[in-house]
Amino acid sequence: MTACAIETAAGDGAEDAVVGSVVGRTGITITADGAYAARLAGAGEALFPERWTLDGPEPYAVPLPLDQPEERDSDVLPLSDGRVLIRRRTAGRHTFSLLYPTGPATGELPLGAVESAELTLLPPSPDGMSVYAVAPGERSTAIWLVAGGSFGPEHVAEVPGRCSGGVWLDRTGRMLALDRQLDGGPMKAVAVDLRRGGEVSPLLQITDDSDDRLLLADPDSGLLLIRSNAPGHGRLGWGVLGSLQPVRFPECLRLADCAVKPFAVQPGQVLMPESCAVALRIDGAAGSWLGLWRPSGRRLHQLAAPEGWLAGAGLWSSEGVLHLPYATGAVPCGVAKVDAAEVEAEVRASAAAEVPTVEHKVTTDPAQAIPLVCKPVPLREAPLTGGGTAD
Repeated sequence: MTACAIETAAGDGAEDAVVGSVVGRTGITITADGAYAARLAGAGEALFPERWTLDGPEPYAVPLPLDQPEERDSDVLPLSDGRVLIRRRTAGRHTFSLLYPTGPATGELPLGAVESAELTLLPPSPDGMSVYAVAPGERSTAIWLVAGGSFGPEHVAEVPGRCSGGVWLDRTGRMLALDRQLDGGPMKAVAVDLRRGGEVSPLLQITDDSDDRLLLADPDSGLLLIRSNAPGHGRLGWGVLGSLQPVRFPECLRLADCAVKPFAVQPGQVLMPESCAVALRIDGAAGSWLGLWRPSGRRLHQLAAPEGWLAGAGLWSSEGVLHLPYATGAVPCGVAKVDAAEVEAEVRASAAAEVPTVEHKVTTDPAQAIPLVCKPVPLREAPLTGGGTAD
């Protein structure tokens, strides 16, 4: 796979348009603890929910079909007790049920419905049992607890402005980051405190006019993965929550004619954000493949994805092993493992021997190994020119 770097000449938001056109849903959702996953399986219109168990010796799938097939626009999300929430859309209403295996059949527990033109499930909550959704309206966005409450869907907060995205900032499920737009202005990531009635505080403010979105966050290290057009067009950057580390926009994450989206961050790296391994989905004309990167490494390693990878889905272990779910005709439920340290060691060995890296496996740019010195500044005052944008 040849390396390439995103250089969009179309101006602000050009890369975001590319990402929106080629990067869709992963097709599978994994619990925060990595124990379960869920997806819509099947072929054509014969779709049914399927739960994957991932914390045993070998992964295995349990089909959860009901009397009728599911619509393609239904969403499923696993809970840490093995049940699966399903959201169905019906004439402006969104209904929710919990599915679970009962011997040879599937049990269903209806939870109720929310009336809204739009509604999106948030990523699995860190507590494993709560499921939240956002419903943007004309002037504000409602946050709903659709599973895990005392009775049916519960309205927990109303956030001024139109919100999208959704990233958990802590391990308790209290602090949620949303990308918010007020009165047609720029998009800014904000923090929402769900235990204080949805109290909102600023999170990203690189420039007054830039669109600053939060893509991923790691609560252990504080590492933030950001997309912003502050440098002039959409770029991937990184910063550190609650510190004086600058926002940086690495050159190695700019891939021409490709869309790059981070989907998993290595946990457990307490107070060591630069050492966190980050997994990225790369989409181009040749298909989808995998990127591995660390802020401290300043290199993007590109690898071929396993056959049948549910593109954009995966989970890191604290030891730096990336687990990638895949499904093929021969293996309907599988998990491939990639050891980041082994990949990096192979690259170092190849560089030392002056042997070119293997095409379609790992691609590096040695120029990115040059360290750059940046003066630490607050996140909202991140440098956008000179050394600050390079790494």
